[in-house]
Amino acid sequence: MEKTLKISKDFSPTPGARYRTDGKFSGQEFYETVLKRCFEEILKLKYKLKIILDGTHGYATSFLDEAFGTLAKDFGVDVVKKNVLFISEEEPYLVNEINEYITNAHS
Repeated sequence: MEKTLKISKDFSPTPGARYRTDGKFSGQEFYETVLKRCFEEILKLKYKLKIILDGTHGYATSFLDEAFGTLAKDFGVDVVKKNVLFISEEEPYLVNEINEYITNAHS
């Protein structure tokens, strides 16, 4: 089983920068109010989390690093890689970029 999280619908079509202090819809806010809770839920249910990246007006690299790097720091790189699938038809390169942030999160 899987749960789907579409950032443009479940958070904002206009994701912002890294921290809440940088403005609205930051990576920090996304992690703290949506992503962390969602990830904890799928782990309990033994589901996978499918994250749809399409439908936004783009992403700051700091948003992606903060949200997904923090997820990997808090739950472990291997746990995140095993349980999350990223989908982007509009900007497929984002998937590799996010996977790099996850892999490098321990550093």
